[in-house]
Amino acid sequence: MIETPFPTQDYPDDVVAIHLRDKSVLLVGTAHISKQSTDLVREVIEREQPDTVCIELDEKRFQALSRKQHWEGLDLKQVIRNKQLSTLLVNLILSSYQKKLGGKLGVMPGTELLTAAQVAEENRIRTVLCDRDVRVTLRRAWHATTLWKKITLLSTLLTSLFDDTELDEQKLAEMRRQDVLSELIKEIGTAMPEAKKALIDERDIYMAEKIKAAPGQRLVAVVGAGHLEGIRRVISEDHSAEMAEIDTIPPVRGIWKVAGWSLPVLIVLSIALIGLQKGAGAAGDLMGYWALAHGIPAALGAILAWAHPVTIVSVFAAAPFTSLSPLIGAGMVAAFVQVMSRPPVVREFENVSSDMASLAGWLQNRLLRIFLVFLLSDFGSAIGTWVGGYQIFTNLFS
Repeated sequence: MIETPFPTQDYPDDVVAIHLRDKSVLLVGTAHISKQSTDLVREVIEREQPDTVCIELDEKRFQALSRKQHWEGLDLKQVIRNKQLSTLLVNLILSSYQKKLGGKLGVMPGTELLTAAQVAEENRIRTVLCDRDVRVTLRRAWHATTLWKKITLLSTLLTSLFDDTELDEQKLAEMRRQDVLSELIKEIGTAMPEAKKALIDERDIYMAEKIKAAPGQRLVAVVGAGHLEGIRRVISEDHSAEMAEIDTIPPVRGIWKVAGWSLPVLIVLSIALIGLQKGAGAAGDLMGYWALAHGIPAALGAILAWAHPVTIVSVFAAAPFTSLSPLIGAGMVAAFVQVMSRPPVVREFENVSSDMASLAGWLQNRLLRIFLVFLLSDFGSAIGTWVGGYQIFTNLFS
């Protein structure tokens, strides 16, 4: 039994009290760019003096918020090698969307989460980071959606960068039950139920289980307002058996592995067959056509992204070969060479949120230019696959 009354007083609707068998939990729902939310978090923790404070952050996001110079520790070369450049881009887009709105109100996103950690430390209260690794969340959402829905997801995220929504504290107060990032995710979830499961439903379960597992009887959990209802609904249920599965990045389906290798194999076999039918000269001409069909548009993509000359030459040479392997793409090669040739400086990492809002910013910021080089080079190589493949198969059956 919990001897000390908890909570000790009534709070606004943003604070929900949940009484479980062996502990009581105060869920504090916040808008991630609201000064009122930051003040409420401080008030609840200082007044209630809980045993533990649970925070809607994973370790990497906490480090990113708490360390102002965290960009210095980011190894872009390793990010590219691990094929995480797209994940980093999505993270930056989401962060930029919040920072833009937060900047209008003088409150940076995540301030209330950092405040929760700081107030807990000041009062010698243990903290627990209860959110799932954001990389797992994004990869599971990406894995669950179809190709068309992936395109929709990316366009929704990119559109958010150029949203000129005007907000003041009064309007924000009306949104506190639906904080900005949660609203964006909910809109995505409505259009893409498969993504919603990973972005919202699984995280509700994950955070609820982490909160229940936190030490102590009197807990304060600081979460986005968009998660209040979901956590309250599932926290009394036992979902512990699901935790291992929802905390795992799904493996690439076997059918996609087969599909990834099938086109290169078909291309190589087709050229070989043409060589047998029409001679080595015809096969050689098609190999040259394939090389130019990939090298030229991939290099043009790099040029459009204002890539370094070494990057342009490298992607021109690499595209014909990367097109025959599902393990590495022309964009990865281009991005890696661009990082080596023109690495971004810390200032450009720090300004990435504001630079994302304009085309000029994408071209001037070296970090954003790396993403452009990656995307446009890959797009150019994809065009080459269609053009070169059409030429080869036309010759095969003519």
